[in-house]
Amino acid sequence: MKPMTVTLAQLDFTVGAVQRNTDLIVTTIGKYSDSDIVVFPELAITGYPPEDLLFREDLEALVEQALTRIAEAAQLNIAVVGHPQRVGNELYNSVSVLHRGKCLTRYHKQRLPQYGVFDEQRYFIPGHENGIFEWQGHRIGLLVCEDLWHREPLHRLQAERVDFVLSLNASPYEIDKHQQRLHILQQRVSETQLPIIYVNNCGGQDELVFDGHSLVMDGQGQLIAELPHCQPLCAQVHVDATGKFTAGAEFSAYSLDALEAVYQALILAVRDYVTKNGFQGITLGLSGGIDSALTLAIAVDALGADKCHAIMMPFRYTSQMSQDDAREQAARMGVSYDVVAIEPMYEAFIGQLAPMFAGKPADTTEENLQARIRGTLLMAVSNKNRSLVLTTGNKSELAVGYCTLYGDMNGGFAPLKDVPKTLVFELARYRNREHEVIPNRVITRPPSAELAPDQKDQDSLPPYEDLDKILTLYVEQDWSPTAIIDCGFNAADVLRVVRLVDINEYKRRQGAIGPKITSRNFSKDRRYPITNHFRYELERQVQARGSYEKN
Repeated sequence: MKPMTVTLAQLDFTVGAVQRNTDLIVTTIGKYSDSDIVVFPELAITGYPPEDLLFREDLEALVEQALTRIAEAAQLNIAVVGHPQRVGNELYNSVSVLHRGKCLTRYHKQRLPQYGVFDEQRYFIPGHENGIFEWQGHRIGLLVCEDLWHREPLHRLQAERVDFVLSLNASPYEIDKHQQRLHILQQRVSETQLPIIYVNNCGGQDELVFDGHSLVMDGQGQLIAELPHCQPLCAQVHVDATGKFTAGAEFSAYSLDALEAVYQALILAVRDYVTKNGFQGITLGLSGGIDSALTLAIAVDALGADKCHAIMMPFRYTSQMSQDDAREQAARMGVSYDVVAIEPMYEAFIGQLAPMFAGKPADTTEENLQARIRGTLLMAVSNKNRSLVLTTGNKSELAVGYCTLYGDMNGGFAPLKDVPKTLVFELARYRNREHEVIPNRVITRPPSAELAPDQKDQDSLPPYEDLDKILTLYVEQDWSPTAIIDCGFNAADVLRVVRLVDINEYKRRQGAIGPKITSRNFSKDRRYPITNHFRYELERQVQARGSYEKN
């Protein structure tokens, strides 16, 4: 074997932008012409996931043109690139090894995920043949993402006596996902003693965030090199004549705590959603509360202060503290800031509605009207300025319906949609570590929607510490109410939370999308019917068990 250099191209590809993605691939091949091999992520040519774009015949033609361009560009090195490939009537999730205008070998992904956010069996059929090529005396195997999570594909390459494996991935971020990946890779290496070069996608795509963390692991399961979290970049790894791996200068040691990982993923999600969809910036309602405060901080860190517009919309129940804190944060972060009082609009609505509301007491209708006026104002400003309204609700509130349709749910993207309330507080404190941009009392005072006098969230909900634990068990782990109660939670609280989760599915279906960071988000991960009476069965089970225990 001869010494060899491999470039890991951890880059941000845009779904459907075949020409732009190909330009990025070709440019990278040229930039790293001193590398023997340049490896790109899974489905790099189309971006991941292309979803129903894969049904279009015109996409197929563009992919073929892209492959030709890339093969011609790879004159001094080899390009290993992911793309869809149609063979007759069958479509594969494929990898091509391209050099001097030719395809040296092509591999079709063998294990197609069909769970959570993945829907690959809707589009692709699995491959059955190994992917192997030789270069500079090295015998190199190919795998794609899910293949590594199963034993057989790598074991088959071991039987073919490959020297190491290139794994092309589009593995989305979620909390603790990287540790899971490391565990799986170390397990596979311990079984086969095969080194693995793992190249992951890095960027935001609608609800998904691809966090990078590309890495090199040797045949003893040692992590030789690792690329950063949520940063598109390239780096080289050197393989000597004995097969030993050495990290290039682009790799650098870094530490990343859990809160920083979540925060950086949210930044990447917002940046890519806004910029890839052509918005000029963002608009949000800055209420003086913690959710909008954190959302603004994320937006500024993602886009810059000049792209962010915050609007305070006070009403008679809005405290002076909230108004002061919103103004202070806007000033600290240097964003455009306006105040629009909604009282005159509210009175006009109430006046017009008075004949229909006559004889009926005030209730949540009047509270929701405040939120809906604010939502209308935000949408009007966004239309005028070609900006995107960011909604500011968190996962806990969305789970139990503590939000208003066509009000505070108005908007196009929800950065905190999969962030539980307790984590919102942690992230706010994290963002303030080096410089306090969020006024401290926004974090320390009890949360309130300020839609009624002296209103507090805990008037309507269990304490967030308990609520989030119940939601984790019920939403993310599918525990039954009785099992949750057995863990020591108050039975009335559990039944109330479960009921609220179930009856508010219709709201969530109409809400903005937001980045997935937990093991199970609302939308692609958790797909429950809106018309759903299973909750009555659950309530009967709890009630029957309660009667049994009393007897």
